[in-house]
Amino acid sequence: MNQPTPGTPSLLRAINDRAALRALLERGPLTRPEIGALTGLSKPTASQLLIRLQEAGLVVLDGIREGLPGRTAEVYRLNPDAAHVAALDVKRAGIDVRIADITGTVVGEHHLPTPGRSGGDAVERVRAALEGAGARLATAPAPTSAPAATTATPATPATLPIPAATVTAATIRCAVIGVEGAIDPGTGRLAYATRKDMPGWQIPDLVRTLGDGLGMPVAVENNVNLVAQAEQAHGAGRGHRDFVLLWADEGLGSALVLGGRLHRGATGGAGEVGYMPTPGAPTARETGRYANHGYQALTGGPAVLKILRSYGVRGTGPAQAVRNAVRTAASTGARADDARAGLRDVASRLAVGLAAITSVVDPGIIVLTGGTLLAGGDTLRGLVEHELHALTIPRPPLVLSTVEGNPVLAGALDLALATAREEVFGSTVPS
Repeated sequence: MNQPTPGTPSLLRAINDRAALRALLERGPLTRPEIGALTGLSKPTASQLLIRLQEAGLVVLDGIREGLPGRTAEVYRLNPDAAHVAALDVKRAGIDVRIADITGTVVGEHHLPTPGRSGGDAVERVRAALEGAGARLATAPAPTSAPAATTATPATPATLPIPAATVTAATIRCAVIGVEGAIDPGTGRLAYATRKDMPGWQIPDLVRTLGDGLGMPVAVENNVNLVAQAEQAHGAGRGHRDFVLLWADEGLGSALVLGGRLHRGATGGAGEVGYMPTPGAPTARETGRYANHGYQALTGGPAVLKILRSYGVRGTGPAQAVRNAVRTAASTGARADDARAGLRDVASRLAVGLAAITSVVDPGIIVLTGGTLLAGGDTLRGLVEHELHALTIPRPPLVLSTVEGNPVLAGALDLALATAREEVFGSTVPS
């Protein structure tokens, strides 16, 4: 993006352009007088601005609005084709992708199954997923810089309902990819995830390799961090500058938002609580660095299944078992008593790990999400909150996530759109 010189007319034009584009983004189609009123610009300046934005391909005419007798006004809107972005959620069994235009409207979605895939083909698989959503990708090398990054995911159908749109490579500004683990900024490699967790992704300089192979800037972000991004923008974390998010399903993960900003840590591993030493669980010393130990061994999906089974509650997975336990606990009799005891056992284990986090971070709230916790609903939430407050001096409220659909894709899309808009909305400044 070209940078205007401070104090020059180009700076004023850049400020005015951004203000007008933001107004169109937030309010929808507007007339020239409405744009002038919202930005404080005179009629001649607003007219020049609209001509400039039309010539740059950022604004298009959207018809005529009838007013008083004999008076009409042209209506302008943000050009949705000014840029497109991509969001991806990568799991061992498949890749979900979502493509949106600059307004945030989703124009293509796709699910690419990748069962049993292994080897160094991460670029190949991401490319196939993007093309399945309608992206036509270039083979040219990507820019050397990637957008700055800012999360276990709900099940998605094999084929998503929105038809794929054809998106030219020139308008795809960036892709944000959610993965298990995190990029270590010191090595450029994917850390906190094994080859078994993310087959084909343990390659040198992962971000640059993906960008070069796809022909676009790429950011790779921890999937739970992206869930927190979505929660902060649209969900229970909105308006909270300090909160902790806990994701519990087959695996465990956490994200920390401190002072309104996501905290990643020196090696990108802030929030990787599955490996956190926890009372009652084996440690890395006994099992090995990436084996089943710590908080994951105590309350991960396999542990939850085993706990509830010992109380006579079964399920095909941890979420189903918790759901069955909640349903049974709502009845009466010996089986209901056992189900309630099983849920209290799960809650007490979850609270032990949350107590360590709460004691260090002192968050304003704790957001609970992931298959296991959402399946438990308010019943499990209340039990975990009760157990946590019995262990710690700070007593933050525990709340359930309110983000619908796939929160990893939602967070990735937010980040990609923010990056693209920053670039596009400054593109009218002359070089």
